Amino acid sequence: MNFRRLTALLASILGGILVVIVTFLAVYAWPAVRFNRLHFLTQNNWNLGNLYADPIMVRGQQVLPAAHYGILFLIAGTLLSTLVAIVLAVPIGVGAAVFLAEALPPVMRAWVSLFVELLAAIPSVVYGLWGYAVVIPFLGHHLFPWMVEHFGFIPFFGGHAGSGYGLLTCGLVLTLMIVPLITATVRDALVTQPAALREGAVALGASRFETLWSVLLPGVRRVLTGASILATGRALGETMAVLMISGNALNYLPNNIYSPISTMASFIVSQLDSALEDPTGMAVRSLAEVALVLCLISIAVNGIARVLLLYQDRQLTRAV
Repeated sequence: MNFRRLTALLASILGGILVVIVTFLAVYAWPAVRFNRLHFLTQNNWNLGNLYADPIMVRGQQVLPAAHYGILFLIAGTLLSTLVAIVLAVPIGVGAAVFLAEALPPVMRAWVSLFVELLAAIPSVVYGLWGYAVVIPFLGHHLFPWMVEHFGFIPFFGGHAGSGYGLLTCGLVLTLMIVPLITATVRDALVTQPAALREGAVALGASRFETLWSVLLPGVRRVLTGASILATGRALGETMAVLMISGNALNYLPNNIYSPISTMASFIVSQLDSALEDPTGMAVRSLAEVALVLCLISIAVNGIARVLLLYQDRQLTRAV
C-alpha cells in the first residue's frame, strides 16, 4: 500500500509540474492576452511599436504607440515544419526499425542500433550548424531548383526556389533529429514480439512480408502512435537548429515549400533581446503568450494521441 501511494505521489508530481508551468504562463501572459485578444492568433503583424515614444494606455494596458502583436505566421511555420518532419520521419523510422529488428542478426543489430541511437544524442545546435554549412547550400543551389523545374506544377512546390533557408529545409533537418526516436522505440517493440506470432503466421502460409505487415506491425500500433507523438513534441519545440536554418521570416505566411519561416520556439529566442527593450514589458509578455500557445498546442497534440490510443484499444477489443 505504501509503495502504491509513493508511485501515485511521483506520478502526480509530473502532472503538477505541467499545471504549474501552464498556470505561470497564463498568469504572466494575461496582460498580453487582454491587449492582443483573438487578433493575436489571426494576424501577421509583430511590431514592438515606437521605442522612443512615451507609452500609452490601450484596453487598460500600458503599451508603446503602434505596438501590435499577431502570430499567425508563427503558428503556420511551426505546424507546417512539424508536419513535413512527421510525414517523412514516420515511414523512414518504421522502415529502419523493421530492418534492424527483422533483417539483421542480433550481433549486428546491437552495433547498428547504437549508431542510430547516437543520432538522438547529438546536440541540436550541431544539427543547426550542419544544416547551415552543408544542407542549405546543397538544397538552395541544386535540389530546390531541380524540384521547381520538375515538380513545379504541384501546388506549393512551384514558384521561387529561394536560397535554401526555409520550410522544407527545417522539415528535413527535423526529420533527421526525430527519426532515431521512432526507430529505437518501434525496433524494441518488434524485437519483443512473441516468436509464436511469427511461427504461427508462417505455418499458415504467410510470406515474410505478409507476416510483418499483417501480424507484427499491427501489434505495435500503440507503440508507433506513442513514438510519433513524442517525435511530434520534439519537432514542435525544437529551437536552435530551426533558428539557424529557417530564414527567420517575419510577418508573412510561406507561399511555397521553399519559403523562409519562423517557428514559435525559435522566434521566442530570436526576439527576446529586442523585447526586453520595451519599457512597458508588453513585448516580453506577448512572447510569454507565444509560449503559452505553443504549450497548449503540445497538450492538444498529446490529447489527440490519447484519443487515438483509446480508439485503437476499442477496435482491438471488438476484434477479440
